[in-house]
Order: sequence, then structure tokens, then C-alpha cells
Amino acid sequence: MSSEVNSENNSCLKADFYQELMAIVDEAAVLASCSALLGWDEQTFMPPEGAVHRSNQLALLAGLHHEKSTNPRIGELLDAVEDSRIIHDQASPEAANVRELRRLYNRQTRLPRTLVEALARATSLAQQVWVSSRASADFASFRPHLETIIRLKREEASCLMHALEDSKSSHIPQSPFVSVYDPLLDDYEPGARNAALVTLFEGLRKDLVPLAAEISEAVRRHANGKSFRGHQDRTESPHSVLTREYPIDRQRVFVEMVAAAVGFDFRRGRLDVTAHPFCTGVGPGDIRITTRYDVRQFSDAFFGVLHEVGHGLYEQGLDPDRFGTPLGDAVSLGVHESQSRLWENAVGRSKAFWTYWFPLARQVFPQALHDVTLDQFHAAVNHVVPSLIRVQADEVTYNLHILIRFELERALLTGDLPVADLPSAWNAKYRETLGVVPSNDAEGCLQDIHWSAGLFGYFPTYTLGNLYAAQLFARADADLGGLDLAFARGEFAGLLGWLRENVHRHGKRYSPSALIERATATPLDHRPFIESLRRKYGELYGI
Repeated sequence: MSSEVNSENNSCLKADFYQELMAIVDEAAVLASCSALLGWDEQTFMPPEGAVHRSNQLALLAGLHHEKSTNPRIGELLDAVEDSRIIHDQASPEAANVRELRRLYNRQTRLPRTLVEALARATSLAQQVWVSSRASADFASFRPHLETIIRLKREEASCLMHALEDSKSSHIPQSPFVSVYDPLLDDYEPGARNAALVTLFEGLRKDLVPLAAEISEAVRRHANGKSFRGHQDRTESPHSVLTREYPIDRQRVFVEMVAAAVGFDFRRGRLDVTAHPFCTGVGPGDIRITTRYDVRQFSDAFFGVLHEVGHGLYEQGLDPDRFGTPLGDAVSLGVHESQSRLWENAVGRSKAFWTYWFPLARQVFPQALHDVTLDQFHAAVNHVVPSLIRVQADEVTYNLHILIRFELERALLTGDLPVADLPSAWNAKYRETLGVVPSNDAEGCLQDIHWSAGLFGYFPTYTLGNLYAAQLFARADADLGGLDLAFARGEFAGLLGWLRENVHRHGKRYSPSALIERATATPLDHRPFIESLRRKYGELYGI
């Protein structure tokens, strides 16, 4: 009897340890949410002269968060519960929380607080400099900030190289870090490794480059043979309809209407304007998305908002009761990106979607669209042309932009590419891969905010997101009996519900690769993405 009592007491004690662990994690999450809110404000409403003070605020919060997250008590509590009955079921919320917290704790305890604060300060300042450098196309003014960030990211990678060796859990993936890029990539896509991505992306490139050329040629033939009469009695190509005048106040109304229709809850989120669109989850009930408007570029704001709405829907689909724990957090940036690309491209560029929304668009933008047909508009939003700007790229060539960045940032980190040579290397890659060359650095290596924010290892998650999205959408379409009829009626709840059930609600219960395979019954493969492009553009342009 006494052994049974002792066992029961021990189990109760382990449960108490688990609850104490969750309390510490919750406090760290609240600190992180404060940083997220300050970061959102920095990119939206903060006056320029507040940059230095904001960098100090963020550095302090980063240090406090690091101190909270590396509290030795977390290690003690993890030690206490890892072999207990609490995590006996490896699919249970408790087991998933402990597994992921161990992974994060091992990473964070490898990083000295001084480095964490230095990175927060350097990236906060660099993002402000990036805004002005991009506006003036002046890479020289941004260069020293990028050099500082790369130096600090190398230090971070060096600290993290042996983080996996600290693990005491056999359930944490043990694939070693073998390159300076691996530990940085692992932060955004747990379990992903540079060598595997190189192989995956080589297969994608091999199939994508000739397909993109074939589609581009078909688009050119289609445009030359089927141009239409536009404003002021001039002949326009289908794509040029998107560069007519779209009043910004009407764009705002239209995108908010569409965002709400596909499921974004404005009671728990908001939409604002920034230089570089993003989504940030401040906390339960507070998801912020941003966009930028151009009176002559309908696609910028519209598809930018759909993209960020996809991120926002994922954040709003996480379990609010598990905020602060791995079960209340997105599994990876690649999976996060799959949600944004799915809503932006698989939904937002489909014929069925515009069957419902185009008549409403004509009402909102009567001058721009009064002489445009649904078929012409659908062709316009699926126009394929090699371009300079990633966020304006079509879904066919988009991943080529990512492959360029993937190659360049690895070379920057290893030192094979000096920062001073980045502009020329960037231009050479664009000439070789897409056949276009930037006229200045704003169109080139200064166009993205990521490196100024220290987000090395982030870019490949965009392509992973596209590949995940293709698999997820195909499976949802099959499971739901075909989505086109629902989209044509303006009904999107079925797809959102499927994503909530198969992706959002799980948080970090599974690894990214396991989550995708569980949802789609197939492992990650670039071929469903290629097949989706061939199917869509085959129907549009007869290839």
C-alpha cells in the first residue's frame, strides 16, 4: 500500500512541477507579446525620431525575455517531468509542450544575454536605416548595419551548433547541425537542414525553370492575340487593367470586405499600413496585419492583404487557452507561409473566387473595371512575367526569387560573399535566373526587410510554404468534394474549417513534416506544386 501511496504522491508532485513550468512559460510569452506590440508600432505609427529609444526598449525586453526563458528552474522542471507519466502519451498536449520547451530551452541557454540584447538593438536600428536606405536606393548607408548583423548571426549560429547535444529527450529530432546555416534555419523550420533543402530546391528548380518559360511564352502569345480596348480608346494587354486608377479609400473598403468574408475576425484583429506588409500575433484576441496601398497597383494591397490574412487566420485558429505554450503556437514559418500562400494563390487567384468577387469589384471600382470581363480580369491576376520585386512576383516565378535569396544569404553567412559585393552578386543572380536586372538597389538587394531584422534562414520557408500549400489545398479539395462551387458562391467556411481541424488547432503537437504528412497522407514533395501550376495555367493559356 505504501508504494502505491508514494507513487500517487510522486505523480501529484510531477503534476505540480508541470504546472509550475507552464506558469514560467506563460510569463515569458507575455514579455514576448510586449515586444511584438512595440515591433508592430515601430513599423506602423512610431515617429522616425523614436528609433533609438525604441531599440533600447526592445533590447531591454529581449534581455528580460531571455533571462526568463533561460531560468535554470526551467531546466530543473523539465528534468523532473520528462520521464514521468505526465508525458507517457507522446501525442498528448503535455508531452508536446515538454518536448518543444526542451528544444527551445536548449537553444536559448546557449545564447548569452549580451548577444541577445546586441541583436535586438542592432536589428531595431537597422530596420529604421533600411527604410531610409531603401527610399534613397543607398546600399552604402545600410552596409555597416548589415555587416554588424551578419557578425552577430554568426556568433548566434556558433553558440547553437551543439544545442541538440544537450537534449535529454529521445523524442527530439537528433539530425545534427553541420553548417552555420542549420541552427538559424532550425529556428524557423524545426528539423529542416541546409543539405536537405538544397536537394529539395534543386528538384524544384529543375522542373520550375522550363515550366515558367513555357507559361511565360503562352502568356505572351495570349496577350498578343487577345488584347482588349481600354480607357481613352487605347489598346491594352489584360495585365494592364491592374495598373489603372484604383482609389485607395475604395481599395481599403474592398480588401477589408474580402478579408472578413474569408474568415478574418476584425473583433480580434486589425489592418494597418506599413512599408513592408507583415502579420504579428500580439496575443489571444489581438492579431495585427498590415499592407501598403498604391493607387496604380491593385494587386499590391489586395493580394498582400489576402496573404497576411492567411497568416492571421492561422493565428486566430490557435487555441487561446494554450497561449504561451507550444500547443498554442504555430509549428513553423513554413507551415505559417503555407496558409498565406494558400489563401493568396490557391483561393484568391482562382476563377471560382473571382466568379463571386468580380461583380462586386466592378461596383467598387466602376471606372477601372467597367469594360473588363471576368476572363480578362482572371488572366490579369494570373499574369506571368519575370520581375524584380519578390512581393509583386507571380506564383510561377516567385520561388525563383526565394532560391536567389537562399543562395545569397548562405554565402553571406559563410563569408564566401563579402557584404560589399552583395549588390553586384544580387544583380548577377537576377540576370542569370530571371533575365532581369535592377536599375538600383531599392529594386535589388534593399527590397526586403528580412536581413535588417536579422531573419537569416527565414527566406526558404516561403518556398516550403508554397510546397506545403499545394499539398494541403489538393487534399482539402478532395476531402470536401471540390471547393470551386463553394468559392463561386462566396463560401469559404468549409476550407477554413478543414484548415482549423488539420493544421491550426494542433499548434506544435507535431513536427512540420509530420503535420503535413498527417494532413495530406503524403510526405513533402515539390511535384504537387508543379502539377497545380500546370493545371491552372494549362487551362488559362492552353499549354
